[in-house]
Amino acid sequence: MDLPLCAGCAICLLLGNLMFVTGLAPSSSGLGFEAVNVGQDVTLKCSYKENSAMGAYWYKESLGWKPQLMSEFLKHARNGSMKSPFKNDPRFELDTGVGKNNLKISNVQTSDSAIYYCVTGHSFQFHFLEGITVQVKDLALNFQTSVYQSELETIHPGDSATLNCTVHTGICDGEHRVYWLKNSDESNPRIIYAQGNGKTQCEMKPNRPTHTCVYNLPLENLNASHAGTYYCAVALCGHILFGNGTKLHYKGSRSFRKHTFT
Repeated sequence: MDLPLCAGCAICLLLGNLMFVTGLAPSSSGLGFEAVNVGQDVTLKCSYKENSAMGAYWYKESLGWKPQLMSEFLKHARNGSMKSPFKNDPRFELDTGVGKNNLKISNVQTSDSAIYYCVTGHSFQFHFLEGITVQVKDLALNFQTSVYQSELETIHPGDSATLNCTVHTGICDGEHRVYWLKNSDESNPRIIYAQGNGKTQCEMKPNRPTHTCVYNLPLENLNASHAGTYYCAVALCGHILFGNGTKLHYKGSRSFRKHTFT
């Protein structure tokens, strides 16, 4: 499915907004890329000058999520430590020492696709030393995730409406996150709402290894400012997928009705 023009622009907008909100704007001196297959091992290497840091850290930024602190290695500690939820996963190991902060991921899964940042801290200043993109490929995965929205609806002053987004997740082991974006003649595409882990809103169908998830965006007391195209964007398994968008067309005659758009 070809992305609408504004949806393509929204990819950069989405990632840019997330980096701005979290305050983790990358200033990496090293940028790397690791392409691995499911089940393989990968080691992310990071080195720094011994006296330049009081602590070294790894952050993971999955597509559509803010960065997560994975590990911490303080200067006077013997060993580094993984942080929750990674500390309970034996697949993640630290190899730390003088000027060294390496992260090993064993038996990689598609949910490990992300950008990993090695960060050092000294005197309340943080430095991004490495930014490594890990792309995990599953040769046996038939990635058939799809996002469905209705195309065009008419609204009137005072109406209420519920936009629906139906997501068929396919075979994906990772969590996913849903964003609603609005594009109109008056403004560029922007994120207006984010919904969390979709597992709480997904239904597993018998004898089928897929999930069907339905997300709702309620809109109340509609007026001319609500006109525009609303896109449902789903981030999962290292990908971001957009629906074709639902266009709300505004008519000035007043009526009190409630719509559900699927």
